[in-house]
Amino acid sequence: MVYEKEFLGRKLKIETNFIASQAGGSAMVTFGKTVVLGTATMSKEDIEADFLPLSVDYEERFYAAGKIKGSRFIRREGRPSEEAILVARMIDRVVRPYFPNNLRREIQVVLTVFAFDEENDPDFPALIAASIALLISNIPWDGPVAGIRLMQNEEGKEVLAPTYQEREKALLDIFISGIEDIDGEVVFNMVDGGAKEVAEDKVYFYF
Repeated sequence: MVYEKEFLGRKLKIETNFIASQAGGSAMVTFGKTVVLGTATMSKEDIEADFLPLSVDYEERFYAAGKIKGSRFIRREGRPSEEAILVARMIDRVVRPYFPNNLRREIQVVLTVFAFDEENDPDFPALIAASIALLISNIPWDGPVAGIRLMQNEEGKEVLAPTYQEREKALLDIFISGIEDIDGEVVFNMVDGGAKEVAEDKVYFYF
């Protein structure tokens, strides 16, 4: 299935089970010219554990930004960047509460950045890809979830899904994510971001 529309002046395209067909569910999400593939798989048997064995892996690739390492001795990517670790944790914190409490099968959600246009942050399409991949898979999950990056610039103007260039002038830059409950209210369960000196009421304005 292919879904495409304009979102905040940029192309948002979602393709389900387009590639990675052996995964339980897969979704490729394009925002602007940034492309992220999300896959979700679950083991067939339970393991002995007293916790949910969920693993969320966010993988950046040099080729996504057109960078190819030249040394003949380098044959693989390096360790995850700090930003990659934070994005993986952010997605984990959003999706984890909506699995059954007694689920003890290993679950793996992998987000791979296929293309990066150096304008649109992959974190937004990555969260959408993870949510859709879980939703269409055979994994019991009470999603979907969603999120968006919010920014306040030096003039006090709020910007949704700002580009990297816009974020350079941000006083407040946060990513908010959560779910819509049965009453139609939005429940936030993850907030990540940073700010300069911003009044407290400006921060609470978003909530």
